[in-house]
Amino acid sequence: MRVLVTGGTGYIGSTAVEILLSRGIEISILDDCSTGHADTVPAGVRFVEGSLLNSAQVAKALMQCDAVMHFAGKSLVGESVEKPDLYHSVNVNGTRNLLDEMRKQSINKIVFSSSAATYGEPKVVPILETSETIPTNPYGATKLAIDHMITAEAAAHGISAASLRYFNVAGALKADRGWLAERHNPETHLIPNVLRSTTENPVKIFGTDWPTEDGTCIRDYVHVIDLIDAHLKALDSLGNAGHQIYNLGSGSGYSVRQVVAAASAAIGHQIPFLDSPRRAGDPAILIADITKAQSQLGWEPTRDLNVMVSDTLKSMA
Repeated sequence: MRVLVTGGTGYIGSTAVEILLSRGIEISILDDCSTGHADTVPAGVRFVEGSLLNSAQVAKALMQCDAVMHFAGKSLVGESVEKPDLYHSVNVNGTRNLLDEMRKQSINKIVFSSSAATYGEPKVVPILETSETIPTNPYGATKLAIDHMITAEAAAHGISAASLRYFNVAGALKADRGWLAERHNPETHLIPNVLRSTTENPVKIFGTDWPTEDGTCIRDYVHVIDLIDAHLKALDSLGNAGHQIYNLGSGSGYSVRQVVAAASAAIGHQIPFLDSPRRAGDPAILIADITKAQSQLGWEPTRDLNVMVSDTLKSMA
């Protein structure tokens, strides 16, 4: 079996490549390396350095593939607000190209890396797959548009697809050639930013009076290895025509203070932080209901916050 991994030089995509290879699956990669890193490509892996917007490059990357894991796309919420047209072009139009070229080559299986940003600010938590989808930013809107596109493609052309929606990915994977970890610029994720916090530049905790046990926001996290395990289980589940959507996460979430405490324990000293006012638009709690993934895919997250923090710290050494 050969799988095309789009975005296969990025943080999540490169981890997927490594784990798929360890399972004996042949890999092709399509990535323009605009945010990824070509040095993560393992020796001997077919790599097309190209864009989803270039149909010829997409067609070349798909050659001899049996299925697709689709991670490629723009993913910064703030940037999406500043450049909504760019996000629609790359994410939505790029995926349209991918689906069209898949159809031309009779490839009918795809696992899409969607996002819990499709839900927006939920009225009820934990969030179910049937919850209302009202994205609050262009990034989430593009992910929802792609989910709708895949649903239509399954109905019209019989593809078998799964979309996986999740909030925050953390942790790292130790490969033979080094750690596969977050290498974002700018870094927007909480755990690496907490670990880099200094007295001169302390991490900010936005709001300490939220209706939670310790007064700070609660967010859902999933270890990148657990995340890819879910993608593999979703791939194995594909067969009949249709499109299934699954939420992924810890199932319970962690508060900002819990993240700071776990990072402090891992690093061996109290990490500096600065209590700050709430940010407008921040919900108090965002947690995914993962019951469907548990029951239908047999998936369970096995790595907790301490492992996510510890692996991130090791990768930064």
